[in-house]
Amino acid sequence: MSGISVLLVIIVAFLAGMEGILDEWEFHQPLVACTLIGLVTGHLTEGIMLGGSLQMIALGWANIGAAVAPDAALASVASAILMVLALNSGGDATEAINTSIALAVPLSVAGLFLTMICRTIATAIVHAMDACAEKDDMRGIEIWQIVAICMQGLRIAIPAAALCFIPSEAVTAALNAMPVWLSGGMAVGGGMVAAVGYAMVINMMATKEVWPFFVLGFVLAALSELTLIALGAIGVCMALIYLGLKDYAKEQAGAGGGGGSADPLGDILDNY
Repeated sequence: MSGISVLLVIIVAFLAGMEGILDEWEFHQPLVACTLIGLVTGHLTEGIMLGGSLQMIALGWANIGAAVAPDAALASVASAILMVLALNSGGDATEAINTSIALAVPLSVAGLFLTMICRTIATAIVHAMDACAEKDDMRGIEIWQIVAICMQGLRIAIPAAALCFIPSEAVTAALNAMPVWLSGGMAVGGGMVAAVGYAMVINMMATKEVWPFFVLGFVLAALSELTLIALGAIGVCMALIYLGLKDYAKEQAGAGGGGGSADPLGDILDNY
């Protein structure tokens, strides 16, 4: 990669690391991070394909209680950089994407170690901010806040910079050294992980009100004549119809027209 591309990749990685905490612009999401890295390195199509596949995995990642989810930021940035290095050395796009998908999960787990280090350091920063608060030093609190956020950005930017300086020939040699059974197994495993991530999301959303729309979506997706734009338009229309029925049910309930739950589809299904 050229010097400008490396600099832009590091900037994207820095933003992704900060967004892993801020959750404001979603730069840490695989679809955004991989797309941006693909854009600045000249592999936009492959970046979108990789980001879309990894996004299906990351949909099932969430911080629940004290359990910390795998690091989506490091997984996205590192796997995208490895894909770009493989493509720059003349590797096959499909193979590079599949390999990067398979490597994303162990990279995300490795990112938890960096997260643990940063959060341990952040404990000392919190105490420093408490000391500033006791002195009514608002500027000191802001400075420590900026330091803590930048530390999260460096958590991803430093590994990204290290990966950028790995010769593309070394990446190609490592990929070619992998036996067929291992590379094929990683590709299959990457596809299965994406399916499991999507299944986890479905399991969290699984209600009697959602299942009809889910099944209907599968049926419509099987129609080859319908484009993604057409499917999106159908989904928007169904959502508007449902919201209209819901508002009507609320009006009827408010007018004393019945003791419904203000959920029209739920009331219909309750009768069966």
